[in-house]
Order: sequence, then structure tokens, then C-alpha cells
Amino acid sequence: MGGLAILHTWGQTLEQHLHLHCVVPGGAFARDGTRWLPAKPGFLFPVRALARVFRGKYLGGLQRAFACQQLRFAGGVAGLAEPAAFRQFLATLRAPDWAVYAKPPFAGPTQVLEYLGRYTHRVAISNDRLLSVAAGQVRFRWKDYAHGHRVKTMTFPAEEFLRRFLLHVLLSGFVRIRHFGFLANRGRTAKLARCRELLAPAPPPVPPGPEPLATLMFRVTGVDIGQCPACRAGRLRLVAIFHPGHLPAPALDSA
Repeated sequence: MGGLAILHTWGQTLEQHLHLHCVVPGGAFARDGTRWLPAKPGFLFPVRALARVFRGKYLGGLQRAFACQQLRFAGGVAGLAEPAAFRQFLATLRAPDWAVYAKPPFAGPTQVLEYLGRYTHRVAISNDRLLSVAAGQVRFRWKDYAHGHRVKTMTFPAEEFLRRFLLHVLLSGFVRIRHFGFLANRGRTAKLARCRELLAPAPPPVPPGPEPLATLMFRVTGVDIGQCPACRAGRLRLVAIFHPGHLPAPALDSA
């Protein structure tokens, strides 16, 4: 399989809302690379199983990082530096079900990529949401998704606004976008070319040309318009075409 994952850390009020947006093509290479195996229509994988696997992988990574002393704790979470406290913290994260779901794009993949592209090169809040900065207060717009997507305003002291904003500035060297499988940077060009080769549709059949008028009339009405209506034996032959208001040129006298 292949896929890409985009880290999204903020909500409308700049609080931490850590989640991943993942785009996964609906299919995969066969193991021998000779076929493309499409997913079933409307089904990619069981989301409940995915939620449990993701939870296990994530918490396992946290445990390894703690064991390798790669985590730093300060302020209100300084107590988690103690192994017993950290184990208890992981237990509280392991208890609830994690929110994972998968669905096809409503408006197609282009719309999804355009939506996600707006998050890849900006952080937390766009300039057009900022309304004012005055007397040490920052005022901005936010959308309340819990109450019918209503647009509201919020005001913070400048220090609190900066604190929330800086929560979403990634550490140096941290990668916001990752690519996996046949979309991974290594070998992506060749693998995508193979995808296109396997997915190339058969050329559409050449549409038939327009049906001749005489054939159409005979099929629909049973009347042979090429037959002489007088003798019913001879065939009508086109001699000349003239437009309304213009007489045809006189026929040449063969005598």
C-alpha cells in the first residue's frame, strides 16, 4: 500500500488538538508487483481494528522514547519523569477507544488534497482571522463546530495568544508530512509509473459515426427515401443543391 500522513495539531481556538489526516489510495500492489489489487467499493479496512493498532503503535513508541530518555518533562507534567507516573499515564491513554475513521472523499481526491494543502505551509491561524491587537489583547474569529459552525470572536491577552500559537510550531527537524509505501520518497517515481501502467484504462471504443439519413428513415418509418416515388423502381439521384431564394443553375443542354 501507499499513503501520506499530515500532522494537524490545532483547533479553532488554538488549543492542542493532535490528529493526523491520512490519504490512502484504494488499492495496493500484488506482492509480485504484476497486478494492482483494488479495495472493495466503499471499504478500505476495518476502522475499529485500525484504531486499536494505531493506539498500540503510538503508545509503544512513547514507551520506547521514554526508555531511551528522549522525552523531556517540565511545568505541569514534570512528575511524568518518574517511571511509575509515566506508566500510569500510559494506562490512562490506553483505556479509552481512540477515534479513527475512514471514508471516501465526497468531492473526489482533488478536493481532499486542496483542503489538506492549506495546512501544510501555515501554522494554527491565518491572518484573515485576526481582527485586532490593542491594549495587550488579541481578538480573532473562530468557528464553533459544536453549535452549527457559528462564527464567533475570542479575545486573549497577548501572552496567552502567543503561548497557544507556539504550541503548534514544530521542533527543528520535525516532519509535518510523511509518505509511506509506494509514495515514499525512495523509489516513488518508478513505483508511481508502475501504478499508472497497471491502472491505465483500456482505450475507449471509437464511437460510431452518425447514421446516414436514408438508413435512419427506413429503420424508423419503413420508407425508402432513395426510391423514386413515381415508378417505385428507379433511385433518386442528387443533381444540385440550392438555398431558399436562389434558383439552381440551369442544367447544361447535352444536345
